[in-house]
Amino acid sequence: MKNSKKTKKIGLFQLVMLGLGSLIGSGWLFGAWEASQVAGPAAIISWVIGGIVIGAIAYNYIELGTMFPQSGGMSKYAQYTHGSLLGFIASWANWISLITLIPIESVAAVQYMSSWPWSWAKWTQSFMANGTITNEGLLAVFFFIVVFTLLNYWSVELLTNFTSLISVFKIGVPLLTIIMLTLSGFHPGNYGSSLHEFMPYGTAPIFAATTVSGIIFSFNAFQTVINMGSEIENPKRNIGRGITYSLLISGVLYILLQSTFITALKPDMIAANGWHGINFASPFADLAILLGIHWLSVLLYMDAFVSPFGTGVSFVASSSRTLAAMVTNNHIPKFVGKINDKYGTPRIAMVVNAILSMLMVSIFRSWGTLASVISTSTLIAYLTGPVTVISLRKMAPEFTRPFRGKILKFMAPLSFVLASLATYWAMWPTTVEVILVILLGLPFYFYYEWRNGFNKTKRAFEGSFWMIGYLIFISIMSYIGSKEFNGQNWIHYPFDFVVIIVGSLLFYHWGTVSHVMTKYFKQAQRVNAKVKFKK
Repeated sequence: MKNSKKTKKIGLFQLVMLGLGSLIGSGWLFGAWEASQVAGPAAIISWVIGGIVIGAIAYNYIELGTMFPQSGGMSKYAQYTHGSLLGFIASWANWISLITLIPIESVAAVQYMSSWPWSWAKWTQSFMANGTITNEGLLAVFFFIVVFTLLNYWSVELLTNFTSLISVFKIGVPLLTIIMLTLSGFHPGNYGSSLHEFMPYGTAPIFAATTVSGIIFSFNAFQTVINMGSEIENPKRNIGRGITYSLLISGVLYILLQSTFITALKPDMIAANGWHGINFASPFADLAILLGIHWLSVLLYMDAFVSPFGTGVSFVASSSRTLAAMVTNNHIPKFVGKINDKYGTPRIAMVVNAILSMLMVSIFRSWGTLASVISTSTLIAYLTGPVTVISLRKMAPEFTRPFRGKILKFMAPLSFVLASLATYWAMWPTTVEVILVILLGLPFYFYYEWRNGFNKTKRAFEGSFWMIGYLIFISIMSYIGSKEFNGQNWIHYPFDFVVIIVGSLLFYHWGTVSHVMTKYFKQAQRVNAKVKFKK
């Protein structure tokens, strides 16, 4: 009886609100401005590209999520088909991105607080200095992380009620911003009257902005829906719909916000400074003040607190379930994944994540640095999805698939290529730095393998050589690639894209023929056996 009650807690509306609560965070507050600085008016194309990249990746995970509706599912799929090592690399990379999302939302809230214009709020100005969080600001960030954690600590019902309420506010304020800024200052001529004016810095920055301006980061939250798996009502229907609706709504909103930002700027400001020189501390709030809409700037300062707050709460839920799910890989201490009997939440995992989030933000104290770490680590984790879903079709054609992607044979390699390109767009040395952070988790893996007598370790390597080779390949490409992406320019743009596309397709194929039968595949059989398909 207790379990049936639990499965009914998250319906489709709440799921879409939870997805939007994760998707619409600090990205909309900073992304449009940062992307405009990098690519000029052509930044609007960057949002379309970012949406296509994440949408293509999500297509693979809808099939996986409906096949295995379980909490923290994103941490388990790769081990089902390729064994413990690939499962560990994928789940560790994904977990790093999630625990970094908690402090980045806290940093965004604190950064906007530091620019509050009111006399009574002067004490908040000490939170930031030269674009980084100060020690005083760090205490405020820690406070938010604790609050995010406590809101998840007691129950899923509290979480969904809170995020549904906050998501309505988070959608309403950006819509109001679009309407008011458009009415007060609309300069479509800012898009330019020629291709050169539309793309003042060429085509390469359009792709670069997709990753370095937080666009991929703004879209990648669809996995919040996947990770709630077993807590979703009718997962075989609602997982796909929840992801699709939340991605479409947020995508339209982001594109409208980018266009509004471009057309609301005064043409003489662009003429004087160029797009690179447009510098705002609180982009949309500053624009509202410039256009004389002071009440809107107040609302935006409030939303700059509320939007990251809602996203931070959502990601405490997602990251704790991911860490708890990693325990079943048998490479993390078991007590970490203990589920509280009364509230059904992984409380110890939440506390561990909160502590590590505080450590992460103590080292990386700027929004931009944290956004780069999140985007790249997430993309590396996502690379296993297309390989896993195709491998499962070969290994287990008899598995129940409530959602069966009709164009998956095309979408899987396409999404692998797009994820590879977006990883490359993060630019040298970010790509290599994130890969090194991911490799820091391997001592945990090998410690538990040693405790188990290295049983089946050889098979785990057989299923993972393709990923190890891929990480070496993408690291080298990041270093020797074109100057537009901070490389040594040994391979000029756009030929670097061609090399990455061809190389990615080879590694994708290698991955799909490297699947291995392990005890984890039997776990997948047991989970899938509980799925009942209804037309």
